[in-house]
Formats: sequence, structure tokens, C-alpha cells
Amino acid sequence: MKVLVLYDFPPSPGGLATQGDLLFRGLRELGVDAHAVNFESAQEKEWYYRWFVPDVVVGVGYWGHTPHLVLHPQRYGVRLVPWLVADGYVANYLEVLNALPLILVTSNWVKKVYVRDGLRADRIKVLPVGCDTDTFIPRDRDDPKVLAVREALGVAPDQVMILTVGGDAASKGAQEVMQALSVIDAQAPDWKYVCKVWPQPRTEEQNLHDMQLATHLGIEKNVVFTASKVSRIFMPYLMAACDVYAAPSRLEGFGMPQVEAGACGKPVIGIKAMAMLDTLVHGKTAFLASVAQEVRVKEATLGEDEGYEAGHRVVFQRPRTADYRASVHEIADYLLKLMRDRELRQTMGLAGRQRVVEHYDYRVVAKRFLQIVAERLEIS
Repeated sequence: MKVLVLYDFPPSPGGLATQGDLLFRGLRELGVDAHAVNFESAQEKEWYYRWFVPDVVVGVGYWGHTPHLVLHPQRYGVRLVPWLVADGYVANYLEVLNALPLILVTSNWVKKVYVRDGLRADRIKVLPVGCDTDTFIPRDRDDPKVLAVREALGVAPDQVMILTVGGDAASKGAQEVMQALSVIDAQAPDWKYVCKVWPQPRTEEQNLHDMQLATHLGIEKNVVFTASKVSRIFMPYLMAACDVYAAPSRLEGFGMPQVEAGACGKPVIGIKAMAMLDTLVHGKTAFLASVAQEVRVKEATLGEDEGYEAGHRVVFQRPRTADYRASVHEIADYLLKLMRDRELRQTMGLAGRQRVVEHYDYRVVAKRFLQIVAERLEIS
């Protein structure tokens, strides 16, 4: 099978780029004749269509990328399979997507979102995102590279380090985590909470709000926000430096950092909703806090990125869930339990590592991709 993979290539450190790159790597390591190209590069994509003549083109993105991932390859008669995440609402391109024989999505929750908004369930198959389990591995605390991470973040050797990673921290549930930490501060061992975010204008503004909350809660001396640009080389050591990975995300179509934390042997605190119901096992690899609130909206404003004119307003017949909030008190209980019990952290971490290797290793995902495509599109 000859496969052309469309994604943010060459890959940036972002989630979608990593998702595509790990599939590409997995296919190549399995001996598949595969090439990668930037999903927005019309001329280069056409070049590959003409000389490579792929059996299938797989495009990584969300529904708003349909012009790049679906419409462009269709113009050249290429068989294509989009591999999509969701942003909580599918507003456009439903007719185009429903005409495809196969759509891949990253979790059962994403499938539910697409079906709710009008996509045919029989067209959709779940394919999780892969994880590089060769680099995201358990590491000793005294590894010089791990020690250097903790030192650079101002985390003392005897402090319990809690970590959240995301484009911004609030969307990953950091505000709920901070509230939980303020509840247990007097009972917990010495701790430091690190939020690793990506430098961008909206994140800078959100960081200010989040630090104001930390100050209001009286825990600002124990909270660190770091917004420097980093590569995928650094991330395994950042994960290895923490003791607990906490991300009860407000909106999560897969949760790559939660899976990477598991691969590093770290226990995870998540939310009992969305993709984390697929990737994490409550009480075994993670603690999943209950949903305390669903934030619902009655309308949304869309623009050119979604295939509409700027400022296009959509009013829902029924309010849609925009995001979730995890129970602060349950997060607090789970955090305290993990912070006090090193053996429990190790046991859950080992179980998390085993689950990731078995289900989410990027080569396992690549094999599953080939099976699904071969069955659905009858390509050998």
C-alpha cells in the first residue's frame, strides 16, 4: 500500500503535527511506501499525486481543514481518508464528509460529536493517536537531564512536582487543579505546580488570569508558569521530572499529554468525560474526577477558517456543551492521595506504561490504520 500523509510537515511540536508524524513514522517502520507533505501545500500535494500515485491519502486535522484534506485531493481523483479531531461542534462540510466511505476520528467522544452534528456513524472509525514509547519512558529521578529540568523550574528535590501541559493551562483544567491544591495545601507534603504552556498572545493573557487566581488562592509561591518554546526532544524529560500529571481538561478530543505521561510511568488526574474515558482507566492508571459542570452555549460565531464569511453566527436549536469542569473536591482528594503515597504513584505509573505500550504505541496505531483502510477501502 502506498500512503501519502498530509499534516503540519515538517512537524512543529504541536499535537496535530505530532499525530501525523507518528503515523508517518510508524508506516515507514512497518515497511509501507509512505511520504509526508504539508497539508496546506497545494503544489507539493499535486506533485505527489502525479508521480507517487498513492493508494490512499490520509489527512490529519479537524473538520475546518476539509478544503485541504478532502476537497483538494478529490480534485485529482485520489482516494482519501481524513483523520479528525473535534472542537466540540461540527458546523460545516457535512455533505462533503458524509459522501466519504471512511472517516477516522481520535476517540469515541469525537465520534459522538460528529454523529450528533450530522455525520453518519457507519462512516466513522476510531483510531487513537500514537505515542513514541521509545522516548517517553520511565526515567530515574537522579538522571542528570531530569534533575536539570527540576532545577531549572525551581523544584526542590524533596518537593512533589505536579505538571500540566497545554497550549494554555486553563483549558487543561489548571484552574480547577489550583483550587484543589489550595484546599489541601495544609495537609499535603511540600509541592510545586508547574504549568507548561505554548507562547502565544492568547496564552499570555490567560496566564495573567491564572496567576491572579493563584495569588487570590494564596498559593502563588508554589505555582510556576513556563511559556518557552520547546521541542519534542525536551518533553519526555519534562514528563519524567514530575510526580503527578494533572490535566482534568475542559475539552479533550484525545489527550496526548495524558498518554505520554502514562508512557513515562506517571499517574494521571483527569476528568470522567470525553476521550479520557478511552485512554485512562480510573483507579488503575489514573484518577478521573467527576464532571461538576457542563458549560453550554446557545450560539457560536464562525469565520473563514470554518468555511463561512467572517462573523457568521450560528444559533443552536438546543444549547451545546462547550466544555466541562471537573469536581475540585474530587481532584483535591485524588491529589492528596497520590502526593502522600509514593508507592501508589509507582503502581499506577507502571499500569499506565503497560496500557500505553499495548494500545497507543505509534507502530500499533500504524498497524491498526492499515487494517481499517484495507477493510473499508479494499486496498491490499
